[in-house]
Amino acid sequence: MALAQLFIQPEAAYYTISELGEAGIVQFKDLNEEVSAFLRKFANEVRRCDEMERRLRYIETEVKKDKIAIPECAELPRAPNPREIINLEAHLEKTEGDIRELTENGNNLKLNYLELTELKHVLEKTKTFFNEDDEPRTSTMESRALMVDELNTSAGTSQHLSFVSGVINRERVPAFERMLWRISRGNALFRQAMIETPFEDPVNGKKIYKTVFMVFFQGEQLKSRVKKVCAGFHATLYICPSNKVERTELENNLRVRLQDLNTVLNQTNDHRQRVLTTVVRELHNWTVMVKKMKAIYHTLNMFNMDVSKKCLIGECWMPKNKKDLVQQALHDGFTESGSSIPSFLNIICPSPAELPPTYNQTNKFTHGFQALIDSYGVASYRELNPALYTIITFPFLFAVMFGDAGHGAIVLAFGAYMVICEKKLSAKKSTNEIWNIFFGGRYIILLMGLFSVYTGFIYNDVFSKSMNIFQSGWFIPFNKSTVLENSVLQLNPKNMTTGSPYEFGLDPVWQLAQNKILFLNTYKMKLSIIFGVVHMIFGVCLSVVNYTHFKKYSSIFLDFLPQLIFLVLIFFWLVTMMFLKFVLYGATFETKYSTSCAPSILILFINMVLFKSNKPPKDCVEHMFDGQKTLQMVFLIVAVLCIPVMLFGKPIYILRNNGDLHNSNNSIELQNEIKDSQPSHAHASHDDHEDGPASEVFITQGIHTIEYVLSTVSHTASYLRLWALSLAHAQLSEVLWNMVLHMGFIFNGFVGAPILFLIFAVWAMLTLAILVMMEGLSAFLHTLRLHWVEFMSKFYTGLGYAFQPFSFRTILNEEDEKD
Repeated sequence: MALAQLFIQPEAAYYTISELGEAGIVQFKDLNEEVSAFLRKFANEVRRCDEMERRLRYIETEVKKDKIAIPECAELPRAPNPREIINLEAHLEKTEGDIRELTENGNNLKLNYLELTELKHVLEKTKTFFNEDDEPRTSTMESRALMVDELNTSAGTSQHLSFVSGVINRERVPAFERMLWRISRGNALFRQAMIETPFEDPVNGKKIYKTVFMVFFQGEQLKSRVKKVCAGFHATLYICPSNKVERTELENNLRVRLQDLNTVLNQTNDHRQRVLTTVVRELHNWTVMVKKMKAIYHTLNMFNMDVSKKCLIGECWMPKNKKDLVQQALHDGFTESGSSIPSFLNIICPSPAELPPTYNQTNKFTHGFQALIDSYGVASYRELNPALYTIITFPFLFAVMFGDAGHGAIVLAFGAYMVICEKKLSAKKSTNEIWNIFFGGRYIILLMGLFSVYTGFIYNDVFSKSMNIFQSGWFIPFNKSTVLENSVLQLNPKNMTTGSPYEFGLDPVWQLAQNKILFLNTYKMKLSIIFGVVHMIFGVCLSVVNYTHFKKYSSIFLDFLPQLIFLVLIFFWLVTMMFLKFVLYGATFETKYSTSCAPSILILFINMVLFKSNKPPKDCVEHMFDGQKTLQMVFLIVAVLCIPVMLFGKPIYILRNNGDLHNSNNSIELQNEIKDSQPSHAHASHDDHEDGPASEVFITQGIHTIEYVLSTVSHTASYLRLWALSLAHAQLSEVLWNMVLHMGFIFNGFVGAPILFLIFAVWAMLTLAILVMMEGLSAFLHTLRLHWVEFMSKFYTGLGYAFQPFSFRTILNEEDEKD
């Protein structure tokens, strides 16, 4: 990475940043961090872009309200020229005004239509509230109550029943009726009739259910109370004539007005549809252009103005191999703007405390693996990137745990489908988060399935069954009855084998053996230890690359070599003994090297650490070869001597190079001295414990040493999860076969076929849900842990930050994800 200064003329700045945004190869630094966003040079332009975005959001909302699809353009438009911005702003303002006017007119017409429709229902429903003499229909109890109330009135006065009518939301009717009863003390007569057809809210389009009501009462005082209650419950009152002839005439007038209003509404909606259909063709282009404009002005706000105010100065990180592309973008921006003074680029040296961003160039295949590493921590600048090796080790270790050719084929088919159809699937832009995770890791899934098929053939395990492709290396000389009736029959490897092993993978005869679990336990446990130790040694060896690049040559001799020797002399020797036992012992060998005399590798390893000995069986020897005990003692002593080298070697070397040990109490002077000796912070990130007083250096190195020594034991044991999950997966698969699918073979004849079909469907569903998805996720997480903790802890710090270039494509994708 290189830190560069850009010198751009103000008239060419917009065009130049636009070109750099299209290229997406530089990461700008904010040179105005202490300046408020409202006080920056291009704050007004950003506000204008915000206003245009608001208008676009309003237009998009109206378009979606009418359920009109917004087509995406095949090719994204470039950012508009500064001269085009004024035209675009005016056009958006006019479009918003037209749509807003159409919307308001349409809402007013819908509201008027709603009121006339409600009045129509009021007239229709209230017919049942009057008798032929246009008097309210009341029950006997209600008539008596009204008569008593009329008798209580003052003498000489004649009062007739008054009424109000209207509509109210259906859910408010019970409370409305109770309130009327209370305020009238039972002297108001309430009538209601539900409207079956729901109304449509003219604002939000929701369905509203309403009820027609009519309240009969006497007196002006009670009338004002009733109207206040109606207003409080948001009931709409309509004037309903008490005369039957007037009601009929009003109904006829309403029908004519509703027909006319319906025609006007249809014409208004058609006009609105035409306007929105015309707008929607350019809506996506306008959105992209405004977002690009806003991004350009945000970036320009990071620039400084020189003293003469005739030049904008910016700083950016860029890959050194992209320098020609950056200069080409500067030239294109200068040419397009018509400026008289060209822009130019100046490479500068970053400050010692400034760490450059980490840029790992990826493609669609490596992107998923890089994302796995970056989830743990972005590599420090120029630090070794483990993603390259993860491409192979991750799917392989997953397959060791998942090892079933049948289940691996399902995972492989799913991964192959996503890879083959990736263009079509990526174009859909699904909002399902789980699907997006799967699709983003499609190449990881493809390789995991491929390696699982391979390990499935190594284990000879296909849906918990074995395949006899190359014929077993064992043969049975007994007749059928002896084999079926003798439960303790054993096969002697001396005279019941062909002398050559199975051609590829595990011999299928182990599928029938009673000691199958014991054999697979030993087989898979030893494999997991071998893979684990080799993986850790590889991780320790990779640390040399970092030490060499950052010129930490002392760490090679004081960290790497002691760590490697300690790991090799103890744990790689354990792996070596496994291979020695496999080579030296066999069923056809002489007595002391027969299988009955084969020692336990675990017992040998424990005796080596504890300096113990066990008495071997008769005619057998304790060790596998002469001088093994002496050799193991030398290995252990040398490995133990590596611990003080790791513990004290690095601190003593640092103190000798950075001052006298007795003068190291002055921590500030020593810290400054060490920092000055570091060429950059990127170098110091790998040996942070070198900065500090003597006590801190010793304590930090002691923690690292203890952590490494203990982790060699714990990490080796952690790799046993390869054995445990593999065995668990195989046993679960066998349980599903024997306890689910095998039930279908009990039934014979015509009944057995449909039952077997149904049981197979259940077995297939459980296989996908438990063995493929749940077990696959479990194996994935355990593999991730083995890489993040057991492997990467040997050489990887991950204290950097990712290179995030200014790119229009990235900005638009992030906006789409937010939407």
